[in-house]
Amino acid sequence: MENKNPLTPHIQIYRWHISSLVSISHRITGIINILAITFICAWVSFLVLGEVNYDIINLFLNSFVGKFIAIGLLWSFSFQILSEIRHLALDMGYGFELQTTRITGLVVILGSVVLTILIYFIGRNFI
Repeated sequence: MENKNPLTPHIQIYRWHISSLVSISHRITGIINILAITFICAWVSFLVLGEVNYDIINLFLNSFVGKFIAIGLLWSFSFQILSEIRHLALDMGYGFELQTTRITGLVVILGSVVLTILIYFIGRNFI
């Protein structure tokens, strides 16, 4: 007789929680940040090859798509920073209570959005 039920729990059985969302997002933003740092290093290295190559990338970054990507990367870095601070507190043994993990997860998500907006306005000289 064949058993149709899964042997181990998987993502379709569990309900989504803030902690799982932050954990998965932390891993995804880590990969995005590695790619972004590689891109930034390549962009800066184009200075050696001359101003023309640097200006092509600079032209892209001044377009709507380039600005969208730059703001997305800004959010990715700020999310990663706040999530790392949360993980540091967890590594020290603080914040394992269910209510605390929910609150710190929401602080990471909302704080990264607020930090992104704040840094954007500082960069645009509005603040």
